[in-house]
Amino acid sequence: MIRIDEEKRLFDLCTRHTAYQMKADGYGVLLHTYYGPLSGLDGDMSRLIGRADRGFSPNPPDAGEDRTYSLDTLPQEYPGWGTGDLRLPCIQVELADGSAVADLRFTGFERQAGKYALDGLPAFHGEGWETLVIRMEDPVSHLRAALYYAVQEEYDLITRAVRVDNAGASPVRLRQAASACLDLQRADMDLITFDGCHMMERAPSRGALRPGVQAVGSVRGTSSHQHNPFVILCEPGADEDGGLCYGAMLVYSGNFEAAVERSQFETARLVLGINPRGSCFSLAPGEGFTAPEAALICSPDGLGPMSRRLHKAIRNCLVRDPWAGRRRPILLNSWEAAYFDFDAEKLLSIAGEAAALGVELFVLDDGWFGHRDSDDSSLGDWYAYEKKLPGGLKALAGKINDLGMDFGIWIEPEMVSQDSGLYRAHPDWVLAPAGRDPVRGRGQLVLDFTRQDVRDCVFDQLAAALEGVKLAYIKWDMNRSLTGAWSAALSADRQGEVYHRYVLGVYELLERVRAAWPEALIEGCSGGGGRFDAGMLYYTPQIWCSDNNDAIDRLRIQYGTSFAYPVSAMGAHVAPSPSHGNGRVTPIMTRGVVALSGTFGYELDPRTLTDGEKQAVRELNGIYKARWELLHNGDYYRLTDPFRNGPYTAWEQVSPDRDTALVSVVFTACRANHPFYALRLKGLDPAARYRVDGVETYTGGALMAAGLPLPMPWGDYGALLYCLERVNG
Repeated sequence: MIRIDEEKRLFDLCTRHTAYQMKADGYGVLLHTYYGPLSGLDGDMSRLIGRADRGFSPNPPDAGEDRTYSLDTLPQEYPGWGTGDLRLPCIQVELADGSAVADLRFTGFERQAGKYALDGLPAFHGEGWETLVIRMEDPVSHLRAALYYAVQEEYDLITRAVRVDNAGASPVRLRQAASACLDLQRADMDLITFDGCHMMERAPSRGALRPGVQAVGSVRGTSSHQHNPFVILCEPGADEDGGLCYGAMLVYSGNFEAAVERSQFETARLVLGINPRGSCFSLAPGEGFTAPEAALICSPDGLGPMSRRLHKAIRNCLVRDPWAGRRRPILLNSWEAAYFDFDAEKLLSIAGEAAALGVELFVLDDGWFGHRDSDDSSLGDWYAYEKKLPGGLKALAGKINDLGMDFGIWIEPEMVSQDSGLYRAHPDWVLAPAGRDPVRGRGQLVLDFTRQDVRDCVFDQLAAALEGVKLAYIKWDMNRSLTGAWSAALSADRQGEVYHRYVLGVYELLERVRAAWPEALIEGCSGGGGRFDAGMLYYTPQIWCSDNNDAIDRLRIQYGTSFAYPVSAMGAHVAPSPSHGNGRVTPIMTRGVVALSGTFGYELDPRTLTDGEKQAVRELNGIYKARWELLHNGDYYRLTDPFRNGPYTAWEQVSPDRDTALVSVVFTACRANHPFYALRLKGLDPAARYRVDGVETYTGGALMAAGLPLPMPWGDYGALLYCLERVNG
């Protein structure tokens, strides 16, 4: 709900549990006055903003001799560089005369029913939204900014976006246009970021704000394995079940920065948006730039409720899923089963064994195109490798379909190998500065997706290769960072636009692929979790969580991922043991329990399984089929923290009506004379009785307060699944 007091120029954005307030003051500065529990909002909260004569905090000319008014001390919605505010800015410009002032002042507002949309950019959508547009302008340069706010009351979600337009008579170089700022009148906060590396992504890192700037981000061309475009500010004592928390997410898949500054006067400012390093947009008179969307969520009652509301918002208001309301198929991916060493006969042998075990979708991974027998060639030559696949993909897919299975394919459309027909014909189609040898990553180069002709060529090749194929699934991969991001198609003054235009090109081609194969489930991937962000989820309903398939490492990866992203978005497979990532040996049921808290599938050669392992596969498939709705759409509870190296890791999924729950436990430490443990559950109806695994019944209150007794572990890395059903009567 949006409430507006036009006389006071006061704006309240209210959700079910929270409120966000801002006010345009007498000078037209848009102040941030409150964000917190709905119960804390009471009239004009600008009364909480103190003013004093602060040495070395400049005063704008509007204030005359009033030394107590300084933009350096005021909480603002969209602060600019060069105005006397010496903290982190949201917008930086270079004007035609060389000056760098962006002094945006309030000029008006609009209220709109429904949710705004962003041309060419992903954004939350759906029913139940209201939009507020705040208009700002620099009275000298006539640079204008439209600040978009949308409110989703049910999920406590507020989204923000910015459109900057040059309404002046001279060109402007836009060096920064952040998507959101959150100015808090307190600094006693913790910052949580989600960090790591390839094969060990999104580990939570938490620490108190210290004086100065703390920042995470990416200049790799993607959101990256190293840092995620989702961060949390929270009270020092906030945990899963209590404490004030703010989550901030960028709906974008390229370079980003999330920076927090703890100021000299014990305030905190969070700025989230495109990373300004390597970014500069030239705006001629009449031209504009749209910054990507940011999503803010406030939870007065802890990290757990914040995650669950965000999960629902992503599932219901961001993801566009052709399988919505239906169980996604159980798949087998060929990568760790065969790598590049396959032909049609081998693939059909693997698929036949998988079909006999109940697998429903066969996905052909890398190695099917050009003359690709290793990762040194053929990217960009999107036609079937006839030596391996006589008759092409159509022939193979038809035989897979005859086994009763759907067919899916792996592609890496953004990349090209130097050993390829495409590169030999168009060496200027890669991102690389003229006159320099290009930098390779994984032996490959990056295609210039800022160019329409490049995207058209790739799409036309894929369409030809897949003609006549009944396609149920596409895995879209991207296996290197962007370096030397220079486009032969752009002028020198436009090279700072390459990173962003590249992302827009990826989005455009993804939209075309979705339209061409509307029934296909698309999974995003970038070496696993290198582009696991809300922007990609708008186009790909699931994302490969990590190239690391080891179940024990996955406990940490999926735990960190769960703070922002739902289980239904996490690509997870049962892989071989020993793990191909670290050599660890784990039971197949343990690998299955971990993969069930994801999209669920297999990435192994089923012909190598023992009879006992094959029976376990059948049991896991049965659990997934019976419980998929609970697994993908239930409320997710983190019961333990795997980074604390306890004896076990546990999590729980509870149906929205609290009638059913599934509790997963993986033992991570084994020792003699093990203590006895009782696992305290969450999210149940305390007054109801629940039958556990069809045997004993307990009240929800007892299971949450006293706990569920766990057996003593035996052997390495055992796992348990407990199914709880409400008992009627």
